[in-house]
Amino acid sequence: MDAANGAAARPEIDTAPEGVTVGDPANELLEAGPQSKKRARKDAKAPKRRRRQWGSEKPRPPLDIQEKPASTAATWFGGLGIVFTVIALCVYLAQTVISRVIDYGIQDSHFWFQTILYVGIMAMLIFSAYCYLLARQGALYRSRTHVRVPRAEIDAAMGASRPSLTVLVPSYAEEPSVVRATLLSAALQEYPGMRVVLLLDDPPTPKDDEARASLEECRALPTEIMDLLRTPYKRFATSLDVYESAIRVDGKSSPDEVRSLALDYVWGAKWLREQASAYIRESHADDFLAEEVFGGLAGDFEITARALFRSLDERASLPAERLKQLGRRLVWTFDANLSSFERKAYAHLPHDANKAMNLNAYMGLMGRRVQAVQTKIGVVLRDTTAADGPGVLDVPETDFILTLDADSVLLREYCLRLVHHMETPGNERIGVIQTPYSAFRGAETRLERIAGATTDIQHILHQGLSYYDATFWVGANAVIRKSALDDIVEVSYVDGQPVYRYVQDRTVIEDTESSIDLIAKDWTLFNYPERLSYSATPPDFGSLVVQRARWANGGLLILPKFLRYVRRERKAGRRVPRSSVALRFNYMASISWASVGLVLLLVFPFDERLLSPVIVAAALPYFLAMSSDFKRLGYKRTDIFRVYAFNLLLLPVNLAGTLKSLQQAAAKSKIAFARTPKVANRTATPALYVVAAYLIAAWSIYTVANGILAENWSNSAFALFNGILTLYAIFAFIGFRNSIVDVFVGVAHWVKVPPKERPVPSPSDQTHDLDWESVLYFGPDSDIVPGDRRATAVTSVPSVRRGDTRAHHRG
Repeated sequence: MDAANGAAARPEIDTAPEGVTVGDPANELLEAGPQSKKRARKDAKAPKRRRRQWGSEKPRPPLDIQEKPASTAATWFGGLGIVFTVIALCVYLAQTVISRVIDYGIQDSHFWFQTILYVGIMAMLIFSAYCYLLARQGALYRSRTHVRVPRAEIDAAMGASRPSLTVLVPSYAEEPSVVRATLLSAALQEYPGMRVVLLLDDPPTPKDDEARASLEECRALPTEIMDLLRTPYKRFATSLDVYESAIRVDGKSSPDEVRSLALDYVWGAKWLREQASAYIRESHADDFLAEEVFGGLAGDFEITARALFRSLDERASLPAERLKQLGRRLVWTFDANLSSFERKAYAHLPHDANKAMNLNAYMGLMGRRVQAVQTKIGVVLRDTTAADGPGVLDVPETDFILTLDADSVLLREYCLRLVHHMETPGNERIGVIQTPYSAFRGAETRLERIAGATTDIQHILHQGLSYYDATFWVGANAVIRKSALDDIVEVSYVDGQPVYRYVQDRTVIEDTESSIDLIAKDWTLFNYPERLSYSATPPDFGSLVVQRARWANGGLLILPKFLRYVRRERKAGRRVPRSSVALRFNYMASISWASVGLVLLLVFPFDERLLSPVIVAAALPYFLAMSSDFKRLGYKRTDIFRVYAFNLLLLPVNLAGTLKSLQQAAAKSKIAFARTPKVANRTATPALYVVAAYLIAAWSIYTVANGILAENWSNSAFALFNGILTLYAIFAFIGFRNSIVDVFVGVAHWVKVPPKERPVPSPSDQTHDLDWESVLYFGPDSDIVPGDRRATAVTSVPSVRRGDTRAHHRG
């Protein structure tokens, strides 16, 4: 059928608005599509939501996927701020140190001690400000050069080469609704043949009824989502067969084929709108999933349908290859294989209480077919050649792994664009690629709004880190090349069983340490310059404390490994850029020195002669730049003061993380991974952190009074500023009433005497018959009690290559 015949078959097409036929079944949907977001809020069930606080964020659309290119003036002012900061610091050092030697000599040891300490603190704080400006400048440069790859180019490349991708979603005691949102965003990725595995880390047989019900609901999620996607997948897979078999010899498509494809897109958009309308919304994160995942994908389908109808209006000839690509897109979007895995159901897999070992346990099975076997110590997985049978688990190898936290949500092109970038010639050594996550908009509490603002600022800084080749893997989401993980894997043996460590679990910020391991093996890390991922921000201070305490712990432990890498590279004659070293050093250690330095500034009454307008001017570009960034991200310029107050409240948390790192270094121990609570109600804050916040405010007021009496006006002004902002932070982010309740709860928990546990009789005290199964399994002279994991002698084999690992394991 040619174009003329196609027009004759559709006589009304020339008068249709927006390229849609009058009376066409797609017309109603395409005209009403943009309104369905409003209908979704009205039609969906509306459970009771968290009450929105005064001063929180109004519902608003998310930030643009692609950052607007920075203007020439912005880059010039950014560079000027960097130069001004360096010059001002040098002037201050010369003025404070050199001039003091000339004027006063070195007779006053007390003053010199204060001078060295104060100048050291100021230098480190200004260094952090300099690193912020430097990373920000790199982000501005990248925003001017990034160009989105056309979708047709990506579709053509993925049609020719389809590297395998496995999505791993580690989950521990998460709400089923939170996990469902994450799995849906992963399942609706426009990527061919993707596997999604939910790694449940809950105890397999919980005693609590509520925990048991939650676990069962999470276990059912993969099947539930696959059932949901089955209907559109079958429809589009059948249509794709028709498109591929009906390709004309001349490489052109017929109007009927184009119209059929357009109607498929209309049907898909309608189905997605229905899902968005029916989606139960309990929070602004649920709003995001309904409107940006379901609704955003539906909007893309609607625009594509309009474009196809418009091509018919203009009697254009659509290439058959492009028709196939558009048909594949529909199939790829709804083609997802979801399953779940529970490492704690198997006795021989590592049960360490952290996310890293949850990932490692599954990644260690990749490329193997195993069978569950019941033994005296429990169920274990053993390699098998059986194609099928009870307990047989086939874990295919994969080219790429996407690690995705169970509280994160991806936009629809995340996997497609990131994998395409890694597959582009010249990017073969990119081991990890990611889009650092942003915060969901419409925060319902003041704390969540300000914490989200700091998250969005971090997105900018991470983009700048990639400009200077100083990228760190941010664990919430990332696409990782499996061969890169194979290159850094370590193998140890526990009870004779191999334990694979692809991701280090020595600290709770396992992604940071693994970043150093990767660059040491000549892999690079890359932040894709778009916003394609979002993650939840704690809505209350109790939850935030758990998250930020985890972030503050471990940087000092990883720093020596990085410094050894730098020395080794330079000794080998390979250049390590100073900008990269400075930014990485600041990333890992700035929390520690900033916390200690701020405590000393708050507590110690430094001589007011040390405070100079020059050092204040040196910090000015940092604060001006950050306030400008807040404005660009949709916040207020004055949020710079709220963020400062927020950091004062977190000062005890960060200091505790630093001390915990030093304790770990001394004891050479590990700490358990602490999950950030995600509950509808408020999480109680540890009493010690609440009391510390009040102590900061009280000490600041005391310092003001003493400073006025001693006429130390600079210290008094600084203390008054900190005291007012600390009281504001307690009121705005915790609440005076909640803080008092948390202190009483903490004291009651501290004085409560736990019940005595009855001693468990030793094996020698128990009288029982010979356990023949234990003898045959453990050996006649073994003293291991069934279920006892005391015999855990570990033999470490550092940096075992992938080939060696597999051969050693299978041997």
